[in-house]
Amino acid sequence: MQYKGSCHCGKLTFIAQGELTEALSCNCSICQKKGSLLWFLPKSEVEITVQDDAQATYQFNKHVIEHHFCKVCGIHPYAMGVDPQGNTICAINVRCIDDLELESIKINHFDGRSV
Repeated sequence: MQYKGSCHCGKLTFIAQGELTEALSCNCSICQKKGSLLWFLPKSEVEITVQDDAQATYQFNKHVIEHHFCKVCGIHPYAMGVDPQGNTICAINVRCIDDLELESIKINHFDGRSV
């Protein structure tokens, strides 16, 4: 299935291909403060469009995840990283998917604070 989404102002958009049945709620410092609910999928299944150089990136701690956000509206629609097998993955913030009913997906809780 195809899912479309964006930041609030629409300068960062994405189209993701896959089956969205669950998302991850992580309690690490950045996910907790952003309120992200994440759907992980291969980067090859996500098409990202950035208008007017509106994307900025934030990294912290071990600098293994690129947290992308919009310089205009401040929303964090996705992040990029590498999984343990060396594959590039994208973490879509499902709260940024257009017309998604959050009640339709299972939310799994992850203790990222302890990692």
